[in-house]
Amino acid sequence: MPASKVYFSDLRASNKENLLAKLARLMDTAGLEQVIPSRALVAIKLHFGEKGNTAYIRPIFIRQVVERVRELGGNPFLTDTNTLYAGTRSDSVSHIITAIENGFSYSVVRAPIIIADGLRGGSYTEVEINKAIIKTAYVGKDIAEADTLISVAHFKGHELTGFGGTIKNLGMGCASRRGKLEQHSDMAPKVKRKKCVGCGDCVAHCSQQAISLIEKKAKIDPEKCIGCGECILICPNKAIDIQWSQDVPLFQKKMVEYTAAVLQGKKDRAFFLNFLTSISPACDCYGHSDAPIVQDIGILASTDPVAIDQAAADLVNSQAATKGSCMASGQQPGEDKFRALYPKIDWTIQLDYAAELGLGSRDYELVSI
Repeated sequence: MPASKVYFSDLRASNKENLLAKLARLMDTAGLEQVIPSRALVAIKLHFGEKGNTAYIRPIFIRQVVERVRELGGNPFLTDTNTLYAGTRSDSVSHIITAIENGFSYSVVRAPIIIADGLRGGSYTEVEINKAIIKTAYVGKDIAEADTLISVAHFKGHELTGFGGTIKNLGMGCASRRGKLEQHSDMAPKVKRKKCVGCGDCVAHCSQQAISLIEKKAKIDPEKCIGCGECILICPNKAIDIQWSQDVPLFQKKMVEYTAAVLQGKKDRAFFLNFLTSISPACDCYGHSDAPIVQDIGILASTDPVAIDQAAADLVNSQAATKGSCMASGQQPGEDKFRALYPKIDWTIQLDYAAELGLGSRDYELVSI
């Protein structure tokens, strides 16, 4: 596959062009107009941020995307799907409340919020893809039925995929709860008994009641565990960990196959943005945000989901780590920041497999505006 164009805007601004106007120019240069038919229902897929998180994309940038879609004749709505874990976005009511409290109210973004998989995550469209692992994917219904899909991803580290960008925003982020379960189902956390102090935080947080305290130590019931991995994030003593094995590569491949399902039927009707700002070491699903691992870099736009993630990873890795961040290694420009964060995760798997499935190319031409 030939090299794809990825368009890049740095964060410089002036009295002649502020950053919001520059974002609009970036989208226009990258071809946003070509993916929006007149009167199209346009799903703008983003992550609203868990309550307490502060690294997610600023709502004023999302409003700029909304306004440009309206100007091009589309009817935009903001969307995400409900989470597997018992946080502040596990059902549509709490999800929308969290989104509004994080600044995504209609008065700010000028678009309604529609949680794509319904009240409790049970609204989905079955998409037949017949890939090596996934035969039928379960995609949030309102995303599947949208005429156009715009992914607006906050690029950051992630404990299962190395980084989270466009592919994760599509493959995991657009899946219904059933689809998320299917992707996570081969992941089984384990308890390190020596580190467990029996605090019970994991027990209270587990949405499946799969964890109990036995003799003041946490124990996970593998029959009930859905493999969402949230207990790993919750444990204050790092006593719960993934059982590192071939499951992690399998998880990434499932996520990529779900990306293929999400994009099926949207040929020439999908557009991707990666925000390389507040680049936190972990997912926005946390109820907090650690210090950015590198300085803010800019914004990328493309119609190739593989190329835009490859370009984002390269730009992050080209930076020096920020002082005062969690980066204990990989601090120099050119060193792999994501491998430094998660040494056991090979983030290239998702890109290689996506290219193999024909979703895009790892070869790209970076075009600065």
